[in-house]
Amino acid sequence: MKKIAFIFPGQGSQKVGMGKDFFENSDIAKEMISEASKRLNIDFEKLLFEENEDLGKTEFTQPAILLVSSIANAIFKEKCDIQPQFVLGHSLGEFSALVAAGAIDYLDAIELVHRRGLFMNEACAGGGAGMMALVGLDDSVVEKICEEQRELGKKVWPANYNMDGQLVLAGLRADLESLVDTFKEAGAKRALVLDMSVASHCELLESAVGNLMPYLQEYLKDEFLPVVSNVSTEKYSTKDEAIELLASQLTSPVKYKQSIEKVASEVDMFIEFGNGIVLKGLNRKITKVQTANISDMATLEKVLGELND
Repeated sequence: MKKIAFIFPGQGSQKVGMGKDFFENSDIAKEMISEASKRLNIDFEKLLFEENEDLGKTEFTQPAILLVSSIANAIFKEKCDIQPQFVLGHSLGEFSALVAAGAIDYLDAIELVHRRGLFMNEACAGGGAGMMALVGLDDSVVEKICEEQRELGKKVWPANYNMDGQLVLAGLRADLESLVDTFKEAGAKRALVLDMSVASHCELLESAVGNLMPYLQEYLKDEFLPVVSNVSTEKYSTKDEAIELLASQLTSPVKYKQSIEKVASEVDMFIEFGNGIVLKGLNRKITKVQTANISDMATLEKVLGELND
């Protein structure tokens, strides 16, 4: 029997039309979308399947991505009883992973991440927050430049360690923009300030931590399957650990690359649940362990076939 890990993408994987094939071909998907719509009073059919501006707003993006990932995982579980060795998510995806681990009901998780998005917006409102994608620099070079710039009063931090040579920064947009040439002079092939108004995984989100804590306390279950933490790269499986780590996740960088490097030897395959192949693409650059993806019924059947070989 193959040893499997489940992985889940975060913001940036969203796209109009995601989950539609599941919706058209699965009663589970229809029911989960209906229940989520009732829970948040959001028309998820419209949000997911029709052109709209809301899908790009973090308080809608987060529940939409989590819902589609949870649908993909629920349909898979109906057809296959393989238990993962552990689960892992990228940023927001850690909450989808918690659903798959049995740590939280998907409807509670959808409300939780909707509120998380609102709290993130509130923390960054009017503050000129932003994010930047960097390609082509070693982590240590980026960390050194950020540290030097913070000593000069600028607010810039590493936010997402995606793979070697690909890092996302968070901070004040004006400070990030002022450093484009600095990073290029240091050897960056690309230094692009992103079209975002929040600064994820940095100290600018400090005020969101206290707001999120009561919901983590209310919704999380006491014990669950092992989840790999974005913050520590270690596995956790209890409520107390989850509360501490998920609160820290708001203001700490996502160590996705480091997490995959640490756990890859423990499994024969990663399965990515949700729209697109963002994590599959990253994993190709991080590990030789196979990563499959389930984003519609065709990819689901393909993965089931590979598991039965």
